[in-house]
Amino acid sequence: MEEKVRMADIAEKLNISVVSVSKALSGKDGVSDRMREKIRATAREMGYVPLRSKPTEKTGESTGNIGILVPDKFFDDNTFYANLYRQVSLRCNACGFSAMLEIVSLEAEQNCVMPAMVQGGKVDGLIFLGQIRLDYLRAVTRSGIPYILLDFYDEELNAISVTSDNVAGGYRIARHLLKAGYESIAFVGSIHATSSIMDRFLGYSKAMLRAGLPLRPEWVLEDRDANGTLKTVELPTPMPRALMCCCDQAAFDLVERLKAMGYRVPEDVAVAGYDDYRLGTLASPQLTSYRVNAEQMSWCAVEQLTKAIRGEPMINGNIVVNGVLVHREST
Repeated sequence: MEEKVRMADIAEKLNISVVSVSKALSGKDGVSDRMREKIRATAREMGYVPLRSKPTEKTGESTGNIGILVPDKFFDDNTFYANLYRQVSLRCNACGFSAMLEIVSLEAEQNCVMPAMVQGGKVDGLIFLGQIRLDYLRAVTRSGIPYILLDFYDEELNAISVTSDNVAGGYRIARHLLKAGYESIAFVGSIHATSSIMDRFLGYSKAMLRAGLPLRPEWVLEDRDANGTLKTVELPTPMPRALMCCCDQAAFDLVERLKAMGYRVPEDVAVAGYDDYRLGTLASPQLTSYRVNAEQMSWCAVEQLTKAIRGEPMINGNIVVNGVLVHREST
């Protein structure tokens, strides 16, 4: 069977961005008339056929939109989630859809307030970006709109999800610290806050147990409050030789705090993060981290969701995307 021509193929042939191709083919502003005609002519020449989604239950017509719902606690000053949203948006455009972002406030999440995009029948599918309350998730998905979970999963749901290889990532960071000679390693992260943090902790625990080292409850340090918002970490006494953090934001903050307290990083205390997006190289010293493949995660999520929208077979369960350990000066 002949492979379908994608917007990415047209963009590659013309040496332009996928976003420009999407705008030209959808009639949106942002490209010149001359370039628009060139893109359309190339699309016809290559045999491009636009993707068509199934009509929405509410309007009977396709909206051409994919909604992205992000809890406010993850989008506030979180560069990793901003990048993840960017990657999702680019992939939506490449698949012939427009991305619509709606930030879910804590109040809306707690009271299960339906998103405006769902109430208005404005989207063909939904991506829940970042762990969200289970009761809110269930309330929204009763609408019958196809959906997918990105960067988290929930065992209570029979839902498709896409995550990083968090257990393996947590194991590799902890193993790296152990090989470097750090045996007293604390885990920084509220393990009940998200499935990702829990899995990173499980990887850390696996590495410690395999090394014959005890798991000390006083060395599991909370970095979030009851609402999942980042808070100041209460450091233990005595101080462990290494801090393995569940995200780069926590690691970045701890490096600055430790230096202000007179500690040298990594001579006195080593610090490792997770995600490896921007903050890792802004820290001084730069952070050892586990690089999450946000682009591949986003592409997998949009690919599976567009299949659901069109009623095509999908991969069931959790899709795990591999990352890579990045060793820098903080360890």
